[in-house]
Amino acid sequence: MSANTSAAIVRDFCAAWERLDLEELMGYFETDAVYHNMPIDPVTGVDAIRATMEMFTTGVERIEFRVLNLSADGDTVLTERVDVFVLPHTTIELPVMGTFEIRNGRIAAWRDYFDLQQYLTQAAPPA
Repeated sequence: MSANTSAAIVRDFCAAWERLDLEELMGYFETDAVYHNMPIDPVTGVDAIRATMEMFTTGVERIEFRVLNLSADGDTVLTERVDVFVLPHTTIELPVMGTFEIRNGRIAAWRDYFDLQQYLTQAAPPA
């Protein structure tokens, strides 16, 4: 697959988060895909990925993946993003570096690197 095609798949996936449609998002993954939010253990397979996504989308009013930079080399795509989570009591803006591996036009591996403490600090309810 060309780098342009892999880049387009990842751009579309990042844009799809705004619709908060888990069925649509899951359609981007290979059945045996691996998702690793680096501060926590990796999960494998669409069911485990769905459960993880449900965990961090519950109670979220809106999500936006702002892609600042994207680079592709064959089937590997790197993203520099700001992931925005709009909650009832606050908005979290989290800088993230992500690596995507594309296979057969779908995501086979997704690894995100971010500061978990930065997320937790912003997510804390107001005092």
